[in-house]
Amino acid sequence: MKTPRFLVTREIPEPGPSILEDAGDVEIRDGMSADELREAVTGGEYDVVVSQVSDRFNSELLSEARIRGIANYAVGYNNIDVAAAAEHGIAVGNTPDVLNDATANTAMLLLLGAARRAHEAAEYLRDGKFTGIGPKLLVGQDVTGATLGIAGMGRIGKAVARRALGFDMTVIFTQRPPEDRAVSDDELDDLAGRVRQVPWDELVETSDYLSLHVPLTEDTTHLVDADVLRRMKSTAVLVNTARGPVVDENALVSALRDGEIFAAGLDVFENEPELADGLADLPNAFLLPHVGSAEVSSRAGMARKAAENAVAMARGEKPPYEVTP
Repeated sequence: MKTPRFLVTREIPEPGPSILEDAGDVEIRDGMSADELREAVTGGEYDVVVSQVSDRFNSELLSEARIRGIANYAVGYNNIDVAAAAEHGIAVGNTPDVLNDATANTAMLLLLGAARRAHEAAEYLRDGKFTGIGPKLLVGQDVTGATLGIAGMGRIGKAVARRALGFDMTVIFTQRPPEDRAVSDDELDDLAGRVRQVPWDELVETSDYLSLHVPLTEDTTHLVDADVLRRMKSTAVLVNTARGPVVDENALVSALRDGEIFAAGLDVFENEPELADGLADLPNAFLLPHVGSAEVSSRAGMARKAAENAVAMARGEKPPYEVTP
């Protein structure tokens, strides 16, 4: 049996590289262009690609691919046409569960930072403008007692809800907007009786904070558009740690500029790494560079699961964290 060849499109932390090296030959790149990825995937040199969410595997590329599998270094996999991969016998895997807490922590960081104008305050201080405490200095929105609306009560949504309850927030949710599905107490686990499910329209119109935790699909692309932003409270804060295209970023710029909502906290963007024109200039936009999972244990866990998926794929086995259409 020939030695498996693994292509890692961007350096990942340990124990990922060591697991791959124990199983075969590994080539690690420092990011790849679309043309470089196409050449590598169609050249027949590699058995499995350990990919990033920025690596796009569309149906055209997959129809020409000569690989056994794609081990995505992420829980999301909207960068891969999973149905096309299955059609061409290419396995797909992701890294579930390990980043739930890290992403939930980031959502709360964005919520608190945007609400309390933390980034504005830091800049104000560093710019030498602080001359003493004042009653009207950088006043933000209340958090304790406020209503948090969660769009998508999956693993990360539940983790955010638990944290919000610790801040004495009222938590409401819609399971998978825009379509509503009733959620049982068993599915809510320890949150049963502590959170309340509401229709999407009510979530939009009554939440003081709206936090997005949905996968990127055709239905959730621009889930938050100009109409939704107009219907939110003028004092509301939007938080997005899901996927950038869930929010119409140009509409958000207009809403923030015109005061339709109070602020937004974003860790993901519609056309990463580019930002919509004017977004970075807005003082009420609290922005992070897609670091939601950037905690030591989470990144290590992602690397381990991606590598375990890749090794199984190279051996012709079902990956332990398989994604299917």
